Amino acid sequence: MTDATTPEETPVEASDDELARAGALYYIVRWGLGPLARLVYRPRIEGAKNIPHTGPIILASNHLSFIDSFVLPLFAPRPVYFLAKSNYFEGSGISGWFSRRFFRALGATPVRRGAGQAALDALDQQRRILQSGRAIALYPEGTRSLDGRLYKGRTGVAFLALETGAKVVPVGIVGTNEAMPVGAKWPKLSPRVTIRYGEPIDLCPHGPASSGRARRQATDEIMTAIHALSGQELANAYNEVPAQNPVKRLKQVLPHERR
Repeated sequence: MTDATTPEETPVEASDDELARAGALYYIVRWGLGPLARLVYRPRIEGAKNIPHTGPIILASNHLSFIDSFVLPLFAPRPVYFLAKSNYFEGSGISGWFSRRFFRALGATPVRRGAGQAALDALDQQRRILQSGRAIALYPEGTRSLDGRLYKGRTGVAFLALETGAKVVPVGIVGTNEAMPVGAKWPKLSPRVTIRYGEPIDLCPHGPASSGRARRQATDEIMTAIHALSGQELANAYNEVPAQNPVKRLKQVLPHERR
């Protein structure tokens, strides 16, 4: 599973019909796999009433484990859409068919690696999903925290919220990094995972999406709310993906807005 604002990925366009099919499959998986997952993992769900049942909403969560992207859609009170690596949708044979169906059922739409404007393209696709009145999930940190700390938020989530007017529900996930640590092939049956939903945040008072200051202040408000829910130690730094070449390493060092 991948993060929507990772800069080396671009979304494969999903039609409205595909999103509708994903929604139908979501309920099939939810009624089948959801109850089983609840029985086995006994998740603690706090503040579910804070998620509006209709209208566009952004679930902004901390990110500790691969299974976060399963936990969020399976246990949320409404369908939640997110982006996933395109290779989960491009396999052949029975396993490829099952993978496509399964990730569609979870509300995932594919993103493909390698395009220069990937982060902005991903935001464009998520904007379209929000404009259709659906809910999406995003990780403001940009990628998983390998040490369990909460990293500074990137401004893509705030930009999307300010651009569309969608409210943000902060989410604090606790325990998934212990249930499935980095490198593990399968999740453990313990400890119990906790998911805390905060009250919806209206970011519009910060200003327009075109304002860098508004995006930064809105992002900081989101991260403060996530921190209050997750209780993680603050890293006070960005969770940077290791640069693959000298040019990218230079870009990470130079001052710039982490969208």
